[in-house]
Amino acid sequence: MAEDDFRRWEREFDSGAPREEPSGGRGMVLVAGLTATGCTAMIAMGEVPLGAAGLVLSSIILLLWRIGM
Repeated sequence: MAEDDFRRWEREFDSGAPREEPSGGRGMVLVAGLTATGCTAMIAMGEVPLGAAGLVLSSIILLLWRIGM
């Protein structure tokens, strides 16, 4: 469940509160790059429907990952 904005605001003034962990943005960029490269290679090899489906599916997964679902 998402944390409310007021608690985030309070945490800025609470010096003893633990810092939030990084969201893993670097990993997400790496996965997106590798997936796009793989799907582009599939399209270049002639498997256009499979490559396009992979790009669409990976885009949906990365979007859901980014918004936190």
